[in-house]
Amino acid sequence: MEHADHVGLLRGAVDPGGTWADIGAGSGAFTLALADLLGPGSHIVAVDRDAGALRRAAAAVESRFPGVAIETLVIDFTRPLPLSGLDGVLAANSLHFVPRTGQAIVVGELAACLRPGGTFVVVEYDADHGNPWVPHPFRYPTWEWLAAEAGLSEARRLGRVSSQFLGGIYSAAARRGRPRT
Repeated sequence: MEHADHVGLLRGAVDPGGTWADIGAGSGAFTLALADLLGPGSHIVAVDRDAGALRRAAAAVESRFPGVAIETLVIDFTRPLPLSGLDGVLAANSLHFVPRTGQAIVVGELAACLRPGGTFVVVEYDADHGNPWVPHPFRYPTWEWLAAEAGLSEARRLGRVSSQFLGGIYSAAARRGRPRT
């Protein structure tokens, strides 16, 4: 996929500005797309357990989008994260590394990092069965269930692109509920 594909998958859920976390950022393909959409004055926390990949992601964002503040957090995202009040969480091609039995728990913990009304975006292979490189993908109906289990609402599909691996990749979003008044 190209940068335009990454941006296109996120476009329907990411508004300019704010503070987002890119969960399982790796070397930053989707971090760059997020920076492109968020624009100057925004802040991204790139989360991954690979410090070298995060250095490359931060350098790419600083080079291409100097108005976007980027910080890195070297941690396994399946552990509790020291993040809160985020406007958005992006989990692009990362949740399929979590065994299916733990995905709802991890999505719930990540959703808890959002402010009320914050957006959770997932990018995932559109398949129910994986392979050694993508062990636990899930289709959109499973995302709807995961989102509901995590207390997220307004789940919706954003887009889909074809992929030579497992047929396609989709993006979807949901929101953290607002407190009742």
